[in-house]
Amino acid sequence: MPPFFFDTHAHLMDPAYLPDLDQVLERARDAGVVGFVAVGFDLASSDAAIALAAIVPDVWATVGIHPNRAGEATDGALARLEEMASAPRVVAIGECGLDFFRHHATPDQQRAAFLAQLAIAASAKLPVVVHSRDAMSETLDVLGGSMPTRGGVMHCFDGTTHEVTRAVASGLHVSVAGPITYRKDPTLATAIAAVPAERLLLETDCPYLGPQGFRGQRNEPWRVSIVAEAVARARNVTVEEVGRVTTDAACRLFRIEAPAR
Repeated sequence: MPPFFFDTHAHLMDPAYLPDLDQVLERARDAGVVGFVAVGFDLASSDAAIALAAIVPDVWATVGIHPNRAGEATDGALARLEEMASAPRVVAIGECGLDFFRHHATPDQQRAAFLAQLAIAASAKLPVVVHSRDAMSETLDVLGGSMPTRGGVMHCFDGTTHEVTRAVASGLHVSVAGPITYRKDPTLATAIAAVPAERLLLETDCPYLGPQGFRGQRNEPWRVSIVAEAVARARNVTVEEVGRVTTDAACRLFRIEAPAR
């Protein structure tokens, strides 16, 4: 059986895909991608993710407010987000979290928006999609006291083995993206090798974070197969094994029926 993959974090609603989204998805399916999670980062993109998932059978949606947009997390916006959480085919809250690399919102605004969305996830009985950039310790500290019952995923993990241990202990899955394909320092590969198989996920974060050979270009979901190849090397297993365990983990986390393959 050829490898199959699940892209658990794709911004398919991005304007970059307006000319050819159907072809983008077909290229991914031809490469063995059996499912996609379209991730919201504000109210408009969350609405668009819901709309896309309603018409494309192998796409599911998340709804959330990115930490860089935490200033938009007003009481009204959070109430709307809570309504969206109950829409059909919404499988998680986020992406939300902390981003201290950029300064589009203050740390206090980010923490408040993050905690509010963790509460929404808990109320809706959904997992949470976590964004953390230059803030891993602080992010894990917040989650240590507020993790939703359904757990969640640390999207685009780019940390250490110690941080893998903390993330998994807190109830998170660990999702791997393009950086695993070009990091020369072995720290990330070593960390990914330490993730329990049942907590390992794949993603592209497309149209961002193209893997080696495609950096600086519009990323596409089919390139999750390139991420899988790098993960297989890091873990000393086959690409088929990586595809199987990560797709199974995605279906369990998001409560998606295993796609036909």
